[in-house]
Amino acid sequence: MQSTIEFNPGILDEAIKFAIEAHKNMTRKGTDTPYILHPLEAASIVATMTPDIEVIAAAVLHDTVEDNKNINFDLIEERFGTRIRNFVAAESEEKEEDAVGSWKRRKQATIEYFMNWASQEEKMIALGDKLSNIRSIHRDYITIGDELWKLFNQSDKYEHCWYYKWMAEALKSLRKYPAYQEYCQLVNEVFNN
Repeated sequence: MQSTIEFNPGILDEAIKFAIEAHKNMTRKGTDTPYILHPLEAASIVATMTPDIEVIAAAVLHDTVEDNKNINFDLIEERFGTRIRNFVAAESEEKEEDAVGSWKRRKQATIEYFMNWASQEEKMIALGDKLSNIRSIHRDYITIGDELWKLFNQSDKYEHCWYYKWMAEALKSLRKYPAYQEYCQLVNEVFNN
């Protein structure tokens, strides 16, 4: 049976250009590392699970709306189509003024969405994002230990532990993929010390 989705192979190139501009001059928390490397790594991880170019492009774009007040879902849809817009929306959290107070509510909503409603493609993008994040956390944890948590708005290590372990549960339908296995291994190394 042939798919009814028409793929535009140039869409990944456009997504990369768009994300580079959206994340221009941004760095990863507490580092000088250019932020764009995170969505590119997330997309690279997603590409190990699916050849679907739109899912990979959505991984590149997953933080553009959340991290740039000049970009909204309508713009993503206009540039990349409804399917990619919906993937990006599934990965985006509504941030509130009280970043610490809203952290748990936002993370709980994310866990519930991925436990109950997310498609496999949305889970793949989430896994690409979370694996990229836990790789970074793991590297920093080896270097600076528990000082790492001071870099985050939510500085309680156990809250991060709660979130990353529940996301492992929410994404367990991806357990056949090496990316999922690596995610679980790194979560255990960081939080079971």
